Amino acid sequence: MRLHRKSPQKILSEPVTTMLAGAIENADRWPFRQPFRLPHRRTAVLEPLGKIGSLEVRLAQLPGQVRLAQRLRYHVFYEEMKAIAEADALRTRRDRDSFDPICDHLLVIDRGKRRDHGVPGDQDRDRFETGTTPRRPLFRRKAPIVGTYRMLRQEIAELHGGFYSAGEYDIAPLIARHPDLRFLELGRSCVLAPYRNRRTVELLWHGIWSYVLMHGIDVMFGCASLDGTNPDRLAPALSFLHHKARAPETWRVRAVGDRYVEMNRIPADAIDERAVLRQLPPLIKGYLRLGGFVADGAVIDHQFGTTDVLIVLPVAAINRRYVDHYGADAGRFRPPAPIRPTAAGAT
Repeated sequence: MRLHRKSPQKILSEPVTTMLAGAIENADRWPFRQPFRLPHRRTAVLEPLGKIGSLEVRLAQLPGQVRLAQRLRYHVFYEEMKAIAEADALRTRRDRDSFDPICDHLLVIDRGKRRDHGVPGDQDRDRFETGTTPRRPLFRRKAPIVGTYRMLRQEIAELHGGFYSAGEYDIAPLIARHPDLRFLELGRSCVLAPYRNRRTVELLWHGIWSYVLMHGIDVMFGCASLDGTNPDRLAPALSFLHHKARAPETWRVRAVGDRYVEMNRIPADAIDERAVLRQLPPLIKGYLRLGGFVADGAVIDHQFGTTDVLIVLPVAAINRRYVDHYGADAGRFRPPAPIRPTAAGAT
């Protein structure tokens, strides 16, 4: 029966549709969250932001894509890096928190690979793929998500209780010193082991740069981690970052009082800089090459078995070489626009 646009049947069907959508999104939780919608509308970009070979970078558009990114994070953080999983993570096999629904999620997807190069096989293929194949030979399996980054804009954070990093660092004075600038928090970055190479990292940074230009971001910041929770064992790296990359006063942030760990543990002239640079995680070295600064004090994260440092990266301080590499308009790796069919007879 065809429903009239104002019929009682149509009016009654709308709440049911909303409830079903919420139930699907929250199928692994009970009771369901209320209301059944995301706190804000994610950045709507349907086309890939960049592409290198079979790899492409894009923004997650659907809750299912975010869930797949969370499963990839669980695999890297908890199964590979041996972080201590809480009950919810163990049950769902997803790394998730209250910030995920309000963030934009950057995804690197391999359109050319299925199970090669260490991509999970049939037994757990639904954990990282952008869709799964019904057991019919006519349906093509979707491509796997091999990398992800989480991004939270200042205006969204201020509507929902602040930034994730505020649990470790006192972010408020930094933002107060620069009231005319727009801040973006970066975090929860991870890449599947076989894809930890230059191409994947370049695509992730290309996606971030595209997002920065899209939203007029002035400053990026976020936590980066050193493996281990013993500051004395990490003394060379922490001291190197303190002496060589400490933020100037205008960009300085301090770790919150009860979690502050002193980074100045070795005199500058006693540090073997080459040895430290070889041992620094690629993410931290990448931030430093771009022009990033390091905050005052480190923070021990016992759950993840890491020592965190906060990186602050003003867009104006980014090394010009990298701006030229990705393009001032983020056009270097941007795929050509798809050809749209025109109406018959159109000129």
